[in-house]
This record gives sequence, C-alpha cells and structure tokens, in this order.
Amino acid sequence: MNFIKSLYIHKQLYIYLAVVSVCFLMSYWFDGLYSIAWILTTVIIVLLFIDLTLLYGSKNGVDARRLLPDKFSNSDNNPVPITLSNLYKFKTYIEVIDELPVQFQKRDFSYKISLNPNETHNFEYAVRPVDRGEYYFGHLNIFASSLLKIIKRRYRFQNEQMVMVYPSIIQMQKYDFLAISNSLTQIGLKKIRRIGHTSEFEQIKEYVLGDDFRTVNWKATAKHGELMVNQYQDEKSQPIYSVIDTGRVMKMPFDGLKLLDYAINSTLAFSNVALKKHDKVGMLSFSKKIESFLPALHKITYLNRILETLYNIDTQFNDSDFGLLYAQLKRKVTHRSLILLYTNFEHLSALKRQMPYLQAISKKHMLVVVLFENTELETIIKENAEDLQSIYHKTIAEKFAFEKRLMVKELQKHGIQTILTPPENLTINTINKYLEIKARGLL
Repeated sequence: MNFIKSLYIHKQLYIYLAVVSVCFLMSYWFDGLYSIAWILTTVIIVLLFIDLTLLYGSKNGVDARRLLPDKFSNSDNNPVPITLSNLYKFKTYIEVIDELPVQFQKRDFSYKISLNPNETHNFEYAVRPVDRGEYYFGHLNIFASSLLKIIKRRYRFQNEQMVMVYPSIIQMQKYDFLAISNSLTQIGLKKIRRIGHTSEFEQIKEYVLGDDFRTVNWKATAKHGELMVNQYQDEKSQPIYSVIDTGRVMKMPFDGLKLLDYAINSTLAFSNVALKKHDKVGMLSFSKKIESFLPALHKITYLNRILETLYNIDTQFNDSDFGLLYAQLKRKVTHRSLILLYTNFEHLSALKRQMPYLQAISKKHMLVVVLFENTELETIIKENAEDLQSIYHKTIAEKFAFEKRLMVKELQKHGIQTILTPPENLTINTINKYLEIKARGLL
C-alpha cells in the first residue's frame, strides 16, 4: 500500500505514451509504423522496470529536514531553511513541495534541483505571517526521479510541525541594536535640540566644538586649565505606558496587517527601547473592558511578560469605552506617566465624543494620541482624475484626509500631543516622539 501511495508518474512518460499512440494511429495508413510502435512500447516497459529498480532499490534514497524556529515574527519575512541529501548512487532530480500552514493560503510551493550522489544541498524560502497564533506545517514532500524520468518516488518528512507567530521580534531586535549603540537618529529619527537642563547630570568633560556654552563648568575649567562642560543625560526611571485600543476602529487592514497588529508590533519595539533607556514600561489594552494591564516596571526580563501579553491579545472589535480607560488609569496609574494611546478615529465627531476623557487623562499624564493615516486615500488623492467618478472619489478622499488633519489640530488645541503616521512608519515615529519628549523634559 505504501508502495502505491509513493509511486507517481512523471509527466515525461505521458509524452512517450503520446508518441507511441501517434505511431499506432498512423500505422493505419503506414504499415511500417506498426512494428515500430510495438518496439517503442517494449522499450518504455523495460525503462519503466529499470526506473522502478533504481528508485525503489534502496529503502532511503533521499533525506530532507525542515529547520523551524520556535517563533515566527509577525509581519516580517521569516526564513525557513531546508536541507536535502541525495543518498542514491546516481544523479537524482528532486522536486520539493512543502505543505505550508493554511493561514498563508499558498498551494503552489515548488523547488526543483538535481543532486549528484551523496551530495547535500541547503536552501531557504521566506514566509510572511500577518496574524498572531499557531501555524502548523504539513508534510515536507520530496519527489525523486532518475535520469530516465519515467516515474517519481515520493518521500514525506516532518508532518505537523508547529510554530507560534509572535509580535514582530525582528523589528524589536532591529531597534534594540540601535538603542544599545545610541544610533536611533540614523534611521530617520530626527535629532531633538534640548531646551533647558531638566535632564540629570552625568559627568564633566572637555569642551568640544558644538557644545552649549551655557553648560561650561567654570570651577572645573579653572582647575584643569582648559574649558570643561557639564554633560547631562535624560532622566531615568520614568513610567511609560503603551495603551492599545482593541476596538473595531483598529480592525482596518493595511498591507495585509490590521492596525491592531501594527500597534502591537510598535509596543514591543518601543517598550524594549524604553527599557534600554532605563525607563519603566507598562501596557494596557482595552475595548468594552480592560483586557490586560501590566504596571510599569524597569526589568529587562519584564519584556518577556510584555511579549506574552501582546501575543495573547484578542478582541471581538467592539466599540471602545474611553470612560473605562480613564477610570482604570486614575485608579492604577498614580504617578505622572507618559501614556502612548494607539487608537484611530475616521470622523471628527467620533473624536469629539471621546475628547472629555482624553482631556481628563492629559491633565494628570503626558498623553500622546497615535492616529493612523489612510495611505490608500493618499494614493487616490495623488492620482489624476480623468472622469466624473474619479473626481467624486478624489474629492471624498481629500475630505477624509483633511478631517484627519483637523483631528490633530483639535487634539493639539487641548494640549494633547499627537502622532499622525502611516502604519508602516508607526514604530519609527513613536520612538521619535518618545525621544523628543525625553529631550525636552516634558514628562
């Protein structure tokens, strides 16, 4: 039974059979072709038995391994390495068909290569998940054929391998490296000019060109006989909270990824940077109820707990209760903190309904409201309108884009910091705002 299941006809055999069939057909008019057709039939049968002997003469002719990590990074290209080994004593033509998880909806995966005897080959392909959760890989199917290419023998390896897709770990590691090397300004994050000296004193150093003359330490200058200045660093151990709205406004997809998952990825990367800057980080998610709450702490190991909490965020995408959010922050967050609120409003009227709660939060904390630009609208606005329908679409798109800018003005009018960003630039712009607030001592 296993023999039958593993045996496949190579497409080249159908070509041979088609040639023989044509010969039999033409022999109706040309008698000489009848003998040739039977000779070809005999040759094909002999080749078939030879091919069967070659491919099934050894128990294991091919070995293959799919090397999967424990975790995939959501919204990133994750490599899947595969190792192939030809154990046959002859050159083998191999086709690899991997059964990818159902979430990818990809059923045309194929990789072809020829391997010499005892040769090993490594290759990898990339997958990009857009949902968190468990992903199950099916069989790794290997189809081996000889030079004759009459039949193919299927080998199957590693069924039901499971990988958990977590918030973007790759993105977190990228910004983690930049935070350690103090190179955050090299990725498009703007440099912030410090206003005043609300930061903590760090050390006294020699003056270099570009240092502020207001930081000159005259006592140290007199003592060393050269110009010395005070160096300051950002205040540490300040509480920072990432608040994620898991309501229906965050269900809108961009590039296959929901706004909610953009916010989750940003929270993970941002929390890691804030911890490396010696601040306390916490998080909260809410919609009709408070779904998760982690108090602000400064422990590097705390990032694992944040990661697990973000992984388990699930929602029915109901209307969010901002009054409940205000009550939770008032009760649980007693010290002045930086509150990064990831949410979205498509209409000015929706923002105005929640404005009293946002104002109440901003009176006690430094509130930053993160809103998302609709990049698809920007595409419509930039296109030339060539007919009446296009004019309607462009006018409506401009109206929505203008309303988003009005929301920013409305928030700023009430002293609330804002970030209006395309979804793909969310993490960069969030870290940028954090550095700006730290540099200006606004917290």
